[in-house]
Amino acid sequence: MHNLQIKLLKILGKIDFSKESLRSIAKMVGEKYPQKIKHHITQLEKKYLISVDWQNKRITKTDPKKMNNSPLLSIPIVGMANCGPALVFSEQNIEGFVKISKVILGLKAIGDFFAIRASGNSMNRAKVAGKSIEDGDLVIVDPRLKEPRNGDYVLSIIDNVGNIKKFFRDAKNKLVMLLSESTEDYPPIYISPREDYFVSGKVIYVIKKS
Repeated sequence: MHNLQIKLLKILGKIDFSKESLRSIAKMVGEKYPQKIKHHITQLEKKYLISVDWQNKRITKTDPKKMNNSPLLSIPIVGMANCGPALVFSEQNIEGFVKISKVILGLKAIGDFFAIRASGNSMNRAKVAGKSIEDGDLVIVDPRLKEPRNGDYVLSIIDNVGNIKKFFRDAKNKLVMLLSESTEDYPPIYISPREDYFVSGKVIYVIKKS
């Protein structure tokens, strides 16, 4: 979640938003531009974390129990990750939201999931919940799962670049191998402990490009 949204949630309930301007709220959270406050309030609303009555300037936190009982998740789309050589930067800028049933994801509760758009075809033979990962597909990532097991599909960040691959840890040689599963021939990516590398989360579902 964006740092501004975290700050807004912390002050929500402590102040009366109906008596505050966007400019004054911006000062409270250390933001220079008031319009960013409106944007992030809207994003919090889309995530079902708050309820907003713009006409009366009323903002209330969403009841967590009601959130967990909701059948739908609103998952932010945060950019693009490569399915070939690590070339496309993974931008942490929300470009929209996708709504998906918790039943489809096999979930009982809401998590801090995000979606990223796949670029390239090096994973077009992968099977995540029975679906391949092709160019333009939306990949749902669970960022809580940062310690993958061998064979998991993960979103890796290599030198600030997003990359979707199959994960294997070679404990003997102290290497991480990121493997493609494609109709084309792609060499493995080998990562040493010295590399600027981390797992951003596990791929749990694929929404096919329409």
